[in-house]
Amino acid sequence: MLARHADPIAAIATAPGRGAVGIVRVSGKQIAPLVRLLCGRDLRAREATYLPFKDAMGAPIDHGLALYFPGPHSYTGEDVLELQAHGGPVVLQLLLARCLEAAQAAGADGKPVLPGLRLAQPGEFTERAFLNDKIDLAQAEAIADLIDASTEAAARSASRSLSGDFSREIRELRDALVHLRMLVEATLDFPEEEIDFLQKADAYGQLDRLQAQLGLVLSRTQQGALLREGIKVVIAGQPNAGKSSLLNALAGAELAIVTPIAGTTRDKVQQTIQIDGVPLHVIDTAGLRDSEDEVERIGIARAWDEIAAADAVLFLHDLSRMGEADYVAADLEIAQTLAERILPSVPVIDLWNKTDLAAPGAQMRPLAPLAERAGAAQGLSLSARTGTGLDAVRQRLLEVAGWQSAAEGLYIARARHVEALQAVGAHLEEAHAQLHVPGPALDILAEELRLAQTALNSITGEFTSDDLLGVIFSSFCIGK
Repeated sequence: MLARHADPIAAIATAPGRGAVGIVRVSGKQIAPLVRLLCGRDLRAREATYLPFKDAMGAPIDHGLALYFPGPHSYTGEDVLELQAHGGPVVLQLLLARCLEAAQAAGADGKPVLPGLRLAQPGEFTERAFLNDKIDLAQAEAIADLIDASTEAAARSASRSLSGDFSREIRELRDALVHLRMLVEATLDFPEEEIDFLQKADAYGQLDRLQAQLGLVLSRTQQGALLREGIKVVIAGQPNAGKSSLLNALAGAELAIVTPIAGTTRDKVQQTIQIDGVPLHVIDTAGLRDSEDEVERIGIARAWDEIAAADAVLFLHDLSRMGEADYVAADLEIAQTLAERILPSVPVIDLWNKTDLAAPGAQMRPLAPLAERAGAAQGLSLSARTGTGLDAVRQRLLEVAGWQSAAEGLYIARARHVEALQAVGAHLEEAHAQLHVPGPALDILAEELRLAQTALNSITGEFTSDDLLGVIFSSFCIGK
């Protein structure tokens, strides 16, 4: 534990701004003398007490509730004091300042009541809960995810992760992996024994079952990560293809200006929408064309930058203009550039817009540069103005995102969890290869299993670096 984790800490634990109730929280070891000084009495554990909060001169700052949680039975595992007052920012700042001031006051022995009390850093209360084994790292991350949840599905899934559902699955994998490691290392320790530990203990079957179980957990984790992270969707196409109208239709609000004037959109317009609880970050970009207008050229360059970083691209075509040779040629040129600039793994969905204005029998011509890409799907027709075909677009977006269903019991996860499980899978695959060859190299097999366990432990924080902890908890709000 780093030295700073021994310091008592204090912070305002509620969001900035005005509110009905605000909370000032103090956490540390043996803070009872500070509690007595601030409250003028001893408090009964885990029992709310209504009293005045007084300044150093004895004048009341506010009246509210004080709660004392002696460690280890508290959120952080240390002694915790919570002062619940009226939620005005000035009142809370005065209470926080009073806590810091009182900590330096001389006690009966002439020494400070609570030396070293300082302002908490972002996420430091939750970090202490993790370091004191109140929660594991996956649960700590779920707290931040629950606060940041942008959809009901994400909030419910974060709550399941916080309750330990995800961690239990990881522990089950770890226990099975530890048992397999024990068998392999027993064979290494006693090579002279005639008994084949691995064969008699069905190590081969255990590894196969472990890989199958890992596959199921990885699939659910990828769904959970998608629920948290969402995907970045960029709408691209020529001017006046209806990109801004499509963004407005998907968002259900007039976010982007729509006019018949080509080049109306000069810069990106972004909005996060949700489909079946999955967040999609949709970006409307400037129309792609050659332009002499310097401002429009900058917008087009930014559009290509957004396209290059997209998880999926909606390539919008004006179905009412597919009879114009120049328009079709420009679409083909954009398609060629798209094929060159984005990764083959990034799906491009052809959308044929303005079905309400198109001539009867207008064709949705597949564009060769994109139709040749692996996994290319048939385009969709729609009218962004009337809403016809929008449901099919939404379902296609869920498909390309990899969303399967809003299954009950889904837990939220992060990209790092997916990467860790993929690393576990790679090590188990190497172990599988070693175990299924004549005369397996047991030392290599044991090392692959050890690396797999290390990757698995990084998810719950049983093995992790201080740098990773710094990155995770710095994203929390102060007071949490």
